[in-house]
Amino acid sequence: MRILAAAVIIPAIAGAVAWGFIESRQGREVETKRERAVKAPLRVSNANGAAVIKVDAEEQERNGIQTTALLPAPYQEEVRAYGMVLDLARLTDLSNNYANAKSQLETAQAKVAASKAAFERAQNFYKDGKTISLAQFQAAEAAFRVDDAAVGAAQSRVRTLRATAEQEWGPALGKSLIDGSRIVTRLIERQDFLLQVTLPPSVSIPTPPVTASIETGKGERAAITFISPATRTDPKIQGISFFYIASAESGVLPGMNVLALLPTGTTVGGVTVSAPAIVWWQDRAWAYRRAGPNTFTRTEISTSLPAPGGGYIVKDLPTNSEIVTQGAQLLLSEEFRAQIQVGGD
Repeated sequence: MRILAAAVIIPAIAGAVAWGFIESRQGREVETKRERAVKAPLRVSNANGAAVIKVDAEEQERNGIQTTALLPAPYQEEVRAYGMVLDLARLTDLSNNYANAKSQLETAQAKVAASKAAFERAQNFYKDGKTISLAQFQAAEAAFRVDDAAVGAAQSRVRTLRATAEQEWGPALGKSLIDGSRIVTRLIERQDFLLQVTLPPSVSIPTPPVTASIETGKGERAAITFISPATRTDPKIQGISFFYIASAESGVLPGMNVLALLPTGTTVGGVTVSAPAIVWWQDRAWAYRRAGPNTFTRTEISTSLPAPGGGYIVKDLPTNSEIVTQGAQLLLSEEFRAQIQVGGD
C-alpha cells in the first residue's frame, strides 16, 4: 500500500516542479517582451560627434515631418561693435550755460548801445561848450567803457562755450547746440538718446554708415543714425568710436550697453532659416537639416542677423540644403528621449 502511494506521489511532485520551471521560464520571456515593447528602438546614432536621427518615410508622413530647401538670401555684411548709451547731463548743462551766456551778451550789447549814445551826446555837448560839466562828461564816458568791457567779457564766455561744445561733442552736436537745432533739443527732451559706438581695436571701416542698428534684447533690432565721429574712445575697448542717435522708442536708457551692427557695404551670400524651423535649447537656436532620405542632424543657427519676415539669415549653410520646417520640435524630443534611455540602461 505504501509502495503504491509513493508511486503516485513522486510523479506528481516531479510534474509540479517541471510545470513550475516551465511557467517561470515563460514568465521571464513575457517580461522581456514587455520591456522590449516599452522601450522603443533607439533611432539616434552618432556620426563625427553629431547626433543623427533616423526616421523612415512612413513615420515622417505619420508625424507630419516636412522639409524645405533653403533659397539664397544675399545680405549686407555687418561689423559688430560695442554701443553705450551716454548720460547727457553734461550736454544739458552746457546747453543751459550757452543759452545764459548768449542772453547776457545780448543784455550787455543793449546796455553798451545805450551808454555809447549817451557818451557821444555828452561828448558833443562838452565840445560845444553847452550846459554839461566835465564831471558829467566823464561819468558818461565811464559808463560806456564799463558796458563795453562787459560786452567783451560776455563775448569771450560765448566763444569759450562754443569751443567747449565742439571739443566735447564734435562739430555736428556742437553746432546743433549753438544753433539750438532739433538734434540737441530732442536729446535734451529725451525723445532721442545718444550712443557711443566703438569698434573692436583691430577693426576699422572706411566710412561709418549713415544708418545702422542695435540689438536691444531677445534678438530685436532698432535703427540708429550716424551723427559724427566721437571725440573720445571707450577706455575699456580702445577702438575707433562714433556718435549715433537712437529713438526713445527703441527702449534704450542712459548707461545701457548694447550690441551695434554696422553695415560695411559689402554684399555676402546667405540663406534664410524661417521661424518654424527654429528650436531652442540651452538658450541657443537650432534647426534640423536633412542628411539623407531618412536621416536628420541638428545644426546651430546664428541669431546675429534676424530676417525681415521672421527667422534668421545665416551664411554657414549651403544653398538648397533641406531644413525641417514642420516637426523640428518632435525631432528634438526624439533625440533627447534616446539619450535618456541610453542613460537609464
